[in-house]
Amino acid sequence: MKTPYALTGLSLLAASLFCASAVFASTATPGVLKVGMEITYPPFESYDANKNVVGSDPELAHSLAKAMGVKANFVDTKFPNLLNGLNAGHYDAIISGMYITPERQAQARTIAYANTGAAIMVPKGSELNPQVPEDLCGLKVGLEQGTTWVGKFRQLSSDYCVPNNKGAITVSEFPSAPEVTQALLSKNIQAQVEIAGAAHMIAQRTNGRVIVSSQKLVYPQTLGIYVKKDADATYQALVKALAESKANGEYAAILKAYDLEPVSE
Repeated sequence: MKTPYALTGLSLLAASLFCASAVFASTATPGVLKVGMEITYPPFESYDANKNVVGSDPELAHSLAKAMGVKANFVDTKFPNLLNGLNAGHYDAIISGMYITPERQAQARTIAYANTGAAIMVPKGSELNPQVPEDLCGLKVGLEQGTTWVGKFRQLSSDYCVPNNKGAITVSEFPSAPEVTQALLSKNIQAQVEIAGAAHMIAQRTNGRVIVSSQKLVYPQTLGIYVKKDADATYQALVKALAESKANGEYAAILKAYDLEPVSE
């Protein structure tokens, strides 16, 4: 006959094994949360000098994995291929600075985790102090080629600036953010628009020769964690892990460090 102590020990062991199997069931590889991301987009994700994956998304992934009792592992994937890779089972989730859009939600489930958007920069000492897109009427504005904001500023120019006699926004596109900044410092443009986290990094790297003038996000959008539609265990585990990260303060610390804003509850 088993003693009460033995029964208690067996009960604890069974509970432990049940919890472990529940955690493992939430990821394709036991003990590992595989996260797809394109690791070339600071401050969201990039490689440091030692080839470590750093940025807001890796930090969030580590926080979520810890809450799930697993380790985070990153799968470097070109951004246009991320959703296909997710649905092919190459990783458990995508956390890669990916905005939530209806088109993407048709392909996978989403968990909103942060709001971001653009910031406006001007040279230090400039008489200009643009806070909102409308303040850019009549100015020469530089952006990285292909960003979603190019169309928005051109529409703003034609729909608002010109009809209200405020002057058109002259939009110049450049192959990279550093080239936009160089144009700004050379006074070939009057303002630069870049994603907020990168804008603050640019200000730091120019030793204050460029400053962020806007106080609030310009054209804000919501970032999401993406999970396969049929991976309910993974989805529920990540929802719970995100709640735990918020409760223990890690979530807030990550967002603050990278100039991101929390999503509305």
